[in-house]
Amino acid sequence: MSARSGGTVTHPSGDVAERAAAGFSAQFGGQASGRWAAPGRVNLIGEHTDYNEGFVLPFALPMRTVVAADRQDGEHWTVWSELSGEAITFGADDVAEPGRVTGWGAYVAGVVWALREAGHQVPGARLAIASDVPLGSGLSSSAALESAVLAALLDLGGLALAPALQPRLAQRAENVYVGAPTGIMDQSASIRCRAGHALFLDCRDESVEHIPFDLGAAGLAVLVIDSRAPHRHADGEYASRRRSCEAGASALGVAALRDVGIDQLDAALAHLDDEETRRRVRHVVTEDQRVLDTVALLRAARVRDIGPLLTASHVSMRDDFEITVPEVDTAVEAALAAGALGARMTGGGFGGCVLALVEADRADAVAAAVTDAYAQRGFTAPGTVTVLPSPGAARLL
Repeated sequence: MSARSGGTVTHPSGDVAERAAAGFSAQFGGQASGRWAAPGRVNLIGEHTDYNEGFVLPFALPMRTVVAADRQDGEHWTVWSELSGEAITFGADDVAEPGRVTGWGAYVAGVVWALREAGHQVPGARLAIASDVPLGSGLSSSAALESAVLAALLDLGGLALAPALQPRLAQRAENVYVGAPTGIMDQSASIRCRAGHALFLDCRDESVEHIPFDLGAAGLAVLVIDSRAPHRHADGEYASRRRSCEAGASALGVAALRDVGIDQLDAALAHLDDEETRRRVRHVVTEDQRVLDTVALLRAARVRDIGPLLTASHVSMRDDFEITVPEVDTAVEAALAAGALGARMTGGGFGGCVLALVEADRADAVAAAVTDAYAQRGFTAPGTVTVLPSPGAARLL
């Protein structure tokens, strides 16, 4: 279930919640006591601003991970995954410290570990997992898994944990137990988003505001394009960008690049000697401002007007942060040429997905144009889906 896995998964047919319930019955017998779902997410704008203590604006996707679950006696947990077709069991000793459960099961064990570390009495449980969040596409399949498991265990155990505190716990499971260096955005979006809204998240104090994002009323949709270039952070590029940002902040004498306002940018860049660091700083400062400008437009119900900001974000990621790849750039260029109001890569970079703001009745035409451009370049055909802002984690029944 790792978001760092390559490729795109073809899932079985049928509703994902029904598949989870059927998997539970087949694996464990009987019926689960409930089903809990958490979505993947796409970041509308605000890339590589999170670890610079800046601003992001994700929204939840309709694609979900669903956990069908019930309690079982003792301190052990049995988990079946539709994706792998296997069941694993781990006990209290396995969640005593990070690293004892590996593979996809680490994301489940990590949530149990994080809850126990926070002082909660976590009930033993049987869990069956099904998902239609694509893997390896930068849509936060791992956060969806963690958030769905967390919702299930909180309910099964009658555990009290305020929604505002849940993302940090799920992030700790991924950062410490799994060992993946994700920021707070993914889990925040999966847990705290609302239908019809984007989540304006301040990554310094973790405060949120739900910003109306009514695409339907504006006659618009977001087309998500899977570039088929696997989304990877493990090659050192992500860490390199982060080091550049930290070096820039240190040279400028600020705690984080979020503290450099757009009106201070020219003076800040003139203070930096290294050209690469200047480019990295310029991206972060201008990207934070683009998030703020996008929020202002959405508050004013000017959804169409955010398109140029999305495109400017992509140009900045391509030229200043240097995290795009040919498949991603081709998708953006083709979408814009076919009439998209704006388009940008979304996610950490070096692959993953593109989002395009399109007229709802033009979504198929834009998708076809991107597919044609891929064929002309000899790329593997992209995946496309039209999405609307969806709700965060919840119990289904």
